[in-house]
Amino acid sequence: MIFSTSCVYGLRAMIYLASISREDYVSIKELSEKLDISFHFLTKILQQLTAEDILESMKGPKGGVRLSKSGREIMLKEVVEAIDGSAIFTECVLGLPGCGSEKPCPMHEMWEDTRDEINELFTTTSLQDMSKEGKAKDLRITPDGKFVWG
Repeated sequence: MIFSTSCVYGLRAMIYLASISREDYVSIKELSEKLDISFHFLTKILQQLTAEDILESMKGPKGGVRLSKSGREIMLKEVVEAIDGSAIFTECVLGLPGCGSEKPCPMHEMWEDTRDEINELFTTTSLQDMSKEGKAKDLRITPDGKFVWG
């Protein structure tokens, strides 16, 4: 897996939130249960996304989280960078400092093309794109595939 578990869970939660009305707040408990993610772990991830102004949160019995703007305006790259940083889009796959054309690592050439493709994909793909694709093709968003799109 090239993303941290936190990032994967964050992406899953954000894709789910993009599939429902932006006006509705969704409780973290509901997200946790629907996506089969630990409540406490998910809470920490969503706090990061709220701190980066990708999510809005509201406390109280009708509280929860929601996207800060429409799902078509939030690109996957924003979510990844908020949780894992930008290294996946810029750094050496072997983690070597100074890796580049002049002092490449053994994987530099192969990784450079792949990294650029990943960057393009995540820069141009929105949460709404993923949500629509998931709904249209009934793609799974939980490990067991039991999730039912809203």
